[in-house]
Amino acid sequence: MVKTPTGKNTSGRGQRDLRVRVKTAKGRKLSSTLWLERQLNDPYVARARKEGYRGRAAFKILELDDKYRFLVPGARVVDLGCAPGGWCQVAVKRVNALGEKSGKKVGTVLGVDLQEVDAIAGAEVHQLDFLSEGADDKVKAWLGGTAHVVMSDMAAASSGHQNTDHLRIIALCEAAAYFAFDVLEEGGTFVAKVLAGGAENELLTILKKNFTKVANVKPPASRSDSSEKFVVAQGFRGKRHEGEDDEDGEL
Repeated sequence: MVKTPTGKNTSGRGQRDLRVRVKTAKGRKLSSTLWLERQLNDPYVARARKEGYRGRAAFKILELDDKYRFLVPGARVVDLGCAPGGWCQVAVKRVNALGEKSGKKVGTVLGVDLQEVDAIAGAEVHQLDFLSEGADDKVKAWLGGTAHVVMSDMAAASSGHQNTDHLRIIALCEAAAYFAFDVLEEGGTFVAKVLAGGAENELLTILKKNFTKVANVKPPASRSDSSEKFVVAQGFRGKRHEGEDDEDGEL
């Protein structure tokens, strides 16, 4: 179980603000200074560094898995947009990809990304555009079968316009969902980052038609001032064929 770092000073009397303050250096933007100050004071950043994770985002998937239990020993996992690799690191440990848990099934972790990613112990990483033709067949060939879990922490490049960024990340998440429909086996799980803003309702409708359980949650590691949430869709109903009706009799 992941413990939530509090970053609080509980020394009692004489307690003082231990927050690191950063002065704006000449030639550095205020926004850069504020980002640096936030990083230096973020307990998840410090813990990621201490525990060897490539970023604080690792704790988001840890907390989601603590609650929904989809990264089980023996699972075959695909991480879309895996850079810098923190989610893959978590998956490697939890699905027993290195075979370190005696008597447990050994899983597989496959990471794909548009950019080259440094090697991750226990994971197989490929430079691939998951939207390219035949990408789903390549992934299944690398896995040696269908996936039990498809997960994505991807976000489209920020434009600085909130509504535009919201629509972009929802579109990216929908594309990841349809990719998951092609590579998941029945009963599988899809996990992806979204931004709250209204357009995610259509995505949730699509997921509810294809999975038995769908949750829209914000794990503790997700910053409180961020609009990001995560969808966790479990119990994949299986790939549908053209013309097949859903439970409501709609196409």
